[in-house]
Amino acid sequence: MKFQRFPQWCKKRKWWLTAAGILLIAYYFCLPRQLFTSPTSFVLEDVNGDLLNASIAPDGQWRFPYNAHVPEKFEKCIVAYEDKRFYYHWGIDPLAVSRAIRQNLRGKKVVSGGSTLTMQVIRISRNQPRTFWQKMVEAVLATRLEFAASKKKIIALYAANAPFGGNVVGLEAASWRYYGRKADQLSWGEMAALAVLPNSPALVHPGRNRNTLLNKRNQLLDKLYHNKTIDSITCQLAKLEPLPAQPLPLPQDAPHLLDRFRLDYQQQKSDGPTRIKSTVEAALQRNVTAITERYHNAYKANNINNAAVLVLDVETGNTLAYVGNIYTPSDPELESHVDIIQARRSPGSTLKPVLYAAMLNDGLILPNTLIPDIPTQIAGYSPQNFDLGYDGAVPASRALARSLNIPAVRMLQMYRYERFHTLLQKMGITTLNKPADHYGLSLILGGGETTLWEMCGMYASMARTLIHLDQYNGKYDMDDIHPPNYQADIQRPSQYGLSKEGILNAGAIWYTFEAMTEVMRPGEELLWQQFSSSQRIAWKTGTSFGFRDGWAIGLTPKYVVGVWVGNADGEGRPGLIGVSTAAPILFDVFRQLRTGGWFTTPTALLKKVEVCRKSGYRASDLCDEKDSVMVPAAGIRSGVCPFHQLVHLDRTGQWRVTEACESPQFMQHKAWFILPPSQEYYYRSKNYYAPLPPYKPDCLASLGQDRAPIELIYPRPNTRIYVPTELNGQPGQTIFTATHRNSAAKIYWHLDNNFIGETVEFHQMALHPPPGKHTITLVDENGERLEQTFEILQKDKE
Repeated sequence: MKFQRFPQWCKKRKWWLTAAGILLIAYYFCLPRQLFTSPTSFVLEDVNGDLLNASIAPDGQWRFPYNAHVPEKFEKCIVAYEDKRFYYHWGIDPLAVSRAIRQNLRGKKVVSGGSTLTMQVIRISRNQPRTFWQKMVEAVLATRLEFAASKKKIIALYAANAPFGGNVVGLEAASWRYYGRKADQLSWGEMAALAVLPNSPALVHPGRNRNTLLNKRNQLLDKLYHNKTIDSITCQLAKLEPLPAQPLPLPQDAPHLLDRFRLDYQQQKSDGPTRIKSTVEAALQRNVTAITERYHNAYKANNINNAAVLVLDVETGNTLAYVGNIYTPSDPELESHVDIIQARRSPGSTLKPVLYAAMLNDGLILPNTLIPDIPTQIAGYSPQNFDLGYDGAVPASRALARSLNIPAVRMLQMYRYERFHTLLQKMGITTLNKPADHYGLSLILGGGETTLWEMCGMYASMARTLIHLDQYNGKYDMDDIHPPNYQADIQRPSQYGLSKEGILNAGAIWYTFEAMTEVMRPGEELLWQQFSSSQRIAWKTGTSFGFRDGWAIGLTPKYVVGVWVGNADGEGRPGLIGVSTAAPILFDVFRQLRTGGWFTTPTALLKKVEVCRKSGYRASDLCDEKDSVMVPAAGIRSGVCPFHQLVHLDRTGQWRVTEACESPQFMQHKAWFILPPSQEYYYRSKNYYAPLPPYKPDCLASLGQDRAPIELIYPRPNTRIYVPTELNGQPGQTIFTATHRNSAAKIYWHLDNNFIGETVEFHQMALHPPPGKHTITLVDENGERLEQTFEILQKDKE
């Protein structure tokens, strides 16, 4: 019977149920999804969670992002001081409210608010006037918060947003501003002093209220002693600790990396926490910064004002040290705010090892193939070696070790700059975003711009490919080619599987690193000796045109270190050379690292071939001195030695002969190492070189023009020459250089069919032809003739 009446009862009281439902729904949704929306500081931590850098929030407050971890000392201090029954109520403490009403009535003023920690969290988040009505709202929201969050989270919200005096908000910021270290490292006395501040933030003022702050702190310590949180000795010692004085500056150990994080955050339009745990190691970061500053103090005497250093872990690509520049914000002229690691600069010669590896990879050269090193002009482009000299011909590995420019340009011409441009993009260089024709052959000498970040990332990818070879059973993973990373706990998604082919063959990479261990520059052997070390390091320096950028990049199986030295505004300085400015920093940084070991030789990917010892090419049947060496697999398809030729000599071996002047039965047939005349001219001045015997006089009449021993070294055929005016206003001269196989031969020079002089042994002639096209003709005393055209460009009128 009673059950039958229940629907009628509900119908009569329907508005009560509706009202109750609305109130429940309102209660459920009354708590904002995000309690605190104030801007927070950008905070950069090292790999262990220690503070590296922080910036003030946009509203001028030191307010660190929310941290779920709250030190146990603070938790016990704040509960004992603010809300001792915190763990036993649902947001409202009836006993505290009763006590507050009683105290306020007796004092006839507001003596106590009776707020719980939960209510204080709500009050801080709403920032409303402290009225009775607002108190009621806070009470309701506090109970709702208790249902939505754990007690641990409520304390964490309080610790992150409570005011600690001045423009300091939150426990973490207060710990660093007042004590210069993280909150986990504070003592009981220090933590107690901070715990009483949110109740009266003005007490922290260094010139006032010091006794009040001291008394409140000591009262809290007494409470902790009485509730048996600390013992009597700890309590007494804590009371002897000094109070915080003037606010301390926060660490500024990686300001440029913090700026990088802020920029990435803004570009990604992220709404996540403005705190990041980086991969940087704080101790190494400080050591590298100190090294960089020490060298900067010496370089600034030459008005070299900026330097940057990047240290990467090879295995992961993680950033271990990031010194974006010398940080001196007090001197704006030094432009220390510029992050050089991310700035586009000319890389000088630091791309040469990649080209060397690429040519080995494709079998275009072997490790010691001779590369021409003679005066060169290609479509109006005339590269010069750093020492302005020539070797005639030089092994490719030595050309890399000595950073010779002309062999590098000739290698790029052989490889094709379009292919090299594509290769660099595949290896992670994104800054070369213009068509390959924009850079041309100058690309190998720094004709494009890239960043220290991408250059170090590329070399780390090469090293990673090599060290993972055994792990992948001789195969390659394209995921190993990736840019550096500075954020901890980042998982890179796997996009590729293992394959038999890589962008660069491991054997080519290994040979490249071997050549880089011998890097030195002409004329700087004494400087090289300063860098002798028990550590085996593959390294390469670079100097941009106009002495604007000094580079040094080094690597081991564990680390890649990149250094840049120069001026942020691009001003060049005499002596701003990679090997003398960046390399010393590089090796001092490596002394801070435990390198150990070297790359394992990828024997399974190498093939044994016979090479000519003199030329470095695959040996032909005529090569008299051969070596069996292991080379990258593609090397078995490389060219055969073109420099060994069969020479016919007379019976005495002193004269070359032909069938026209000597019977074959009286001839000697001998293999001879013969370079082209222009290469021979320079090669024999620095190497042992056996010149060809001269032709027997009786045989000269039978020789054809194709055997002419004369070669014009400069200018090359159809060269266009611009001759600048001298300082005295007189027209400049052009130095014409020729060579003859017979070092004692005499050459007669003719310009436009007019005789202009003769030379013996040293064949150079200074001329100043008028603008226009000309013909130069060389004739030796045996009637051998060489004719070549060139053009003198006319200076434009201003």
